[in-house]
Amino acid sequence: MSLPYFEISGGTRLRGSVRISGAKNAALPIMAASILCEGEVILHDVPNVADVVSLAELLNKLGVEVERRGDGAMHLVVRDEMNCHAEYDIVRKMRASICVLGPLLAKRQKARVSMPGGCA
Repeated sequence: MSLPYFEISGGTRLRGSVRISGAKNAALPIMAASILCEGEVILHDVPNVADVVSLAELLNKLGVEVERRGDGAMHLVVRDEMNCHAEYDIVRKMRASICVLGPLLAKRQKARVSMPGGCA
């Protein structure tokens, strides 16, 4: 069985570079894990996609100050007092919202997270 491939032919050699951004599926659990930290967390190359924006909104409601920087970095500051209830209006937007359940339980010994939504 042969795998599909692209073949590029022509008289001009290809040159250049491609910048690879961070992966959403790596960024989301790392963002959720920031709940366990004390103080500030800086993440670099965080993609600017809807799920990342939604999780940033959820973290903010839980007690994490989230600032998106222009260079692709995200600055998170965990406040001492955290809310243990992840609001349905945000949770319903994405499946990755369940990632906050473990860190909330570990840090506050209680959590209330609705069934996550997102694409099926």
